[in-house]
Amino acid sequence: MSVANDIGRRAYIARLVQKIADPAQAILGYQELVIEAVVENGPAEALPDLEKVLGAARDLNLLIKRLLEMEASQTAGIFTVDSELRHDLRTPMNAILGYSEMVMEDFSDVLAAGVADDIAKIIEESQFLLEQIDGRLDVFSDDPDEKPTDHIDVTIAADLARSIAARVAPSSDETGRILVVDDTASNRDLLNRRLTRDGHLVTVAGSGEEALRILETQGFDLALADILMPDMNGIELLSRLKSHERLREIPVIMISGLKDDDAIIRCIEAGAEDYLHKPIDPVLLRARITACLERSRWRERERRYLAQIEFEKERADTLLDAILPRQVVKRLADGEKVIADRIDMATIVFADIVNFTEFAARTPPITLVQRLGELFSRFDELADQHGIEKIKTIGDAYMAAAGLPDPRPDHAQAAVAFAKAMLAETCQMTGERPLELRIGINSGPVIAGLIGRKRFVYDVWGHTVNVASRMESCGTPGRIQISQSTFDALGPDVVECHRQIRDIHGIGKYPTYLLL
Repeated sequence: MSVANDIGRRAYIARLVQKIADPAQAILGYQELVIEAVVENGPAEALPDLEKVLGAARDLNLLIKRLLEMEASQTAGIFTVDSELRHDLRTPMNAILGYSEMVMEDFSDVLAAGVADDIAKIIEESQFLLEQIDGRLDVFSDDPDEKPTDHIDVTIAADLARSIAARVAPSSDETGRILVVDDTASNRDLLNRRLTRDGHLVTVAGSGEEALRILETQGFDLALADILMPDMNGIELLSRLKSHERLREIPVIMISGLKDDDAIIRCIEAGAEDYLHKPIDPVLLRARITACLERSRWRERERRYLAQIEFEKERADTLLDAILPRQVVKRLADGEKVIADRIDMATIVFADIVNFTEFAARTPPITLVQRLGELFSRFDELADQHGIEKIKTIGDAYMAAAGLPDPRPDHAQAAVAFAKAMLAETCQMTGERPLELRIGINSGPVIAGLIGRKRFVYDVWGHTVNVASRMESCGTPGRIQISQSTFDALGPDVVECHRQIRDIHGIGKYPTYLLL
């Protein structure tokens, strides 16, 4: 910017300060008349708010007086930062408008007609003064007489907010716990009272550091933070919140007297939910907070739904893990449609409860199911301990396999150890009628795969399975009978056993080994 242009800029803003001096003095004059009338005729309850308006009006006039004196002394650079000047002017304006509007809302039915008219004039002069600030204190261009139109957008937004608020009144679902952070006491008080009136639970903090201390022990649905604060500005506070794992989800609305697009952009980039200018229009404030809380609640609902979906998924996975091998569950999750494998060598274990039909006929149903459930649950635990895959239960029969779905070289040894543990567990169970197992084992190639869609079943097929079933059915109660192939697979680990040639149904003469 040229020197001439800079001189024109300072002269232009100086004229602006002189122009806003008249409405500022009018506001002060009207307010003094209002207080005199209320002191004389009441209502006395309105005096605390009216005194705050008077104090803000005096602050405003004192600020303008200092600006005029600086201009008269030609202090260089006094008006070089338009945004800071606007902020300084808006701070008392926020108090004047806010408290005046609250007096009109709270005491309109008891105020004398003349007093109400004077307060209306104060509000009108305040709005005119704001138009002068917003309409003429924008970024200076080569044409000082250029009239900016940004305030038109603000007016449209405010009108839209009023129309929304007129249609939708705040409900209990739209209220929340709100933290207000502002270093100006009147701003905190006005926001506190307005938000409390709308049903919100409000906590105030006079600085960013105080806000962080409060957030350590309290939870909030929303925070309103001023940008210009002495110890920690609002953008720094916002950054601290968004970098904190627990606090980053709290939506933040930034508030400031700055009419600075760069500040707005920085706030949004730092994670702000919205931005409001001072003095705050109460209707616009309500609309923004309602919308913000609603968005926050939708996000919370979304988090709950996602958590519920994840919970249901984990529960479904747990159920699948309980009925299918872990490797098969993974293949299903990876999208494999048909799961079928040929296992070159595995060992199949069949265990059956001896005389279970007679036992069932003499046992109450509840007792029967409880005893069978306890026994098979213990078998499941033993299977996990020995690395055995439970295949299924068929009535009172328990079928398991070693060496599938993942092959293992010691499948026969693992199966025999598991079978011995099953016998020992059955002997330890107490009851009026002790249970007794008959176990058969065979080793060889099998086909394993997943069948069904409504109810998945992981099963095994082949001659090896049939022979294992025959080893059990022709075995001896309380003993383990193994086939020749299992005996061979045990190799040097074979245990003491009794060999015999059995006539096996469907197989013929076949050597078997009864473990001692």
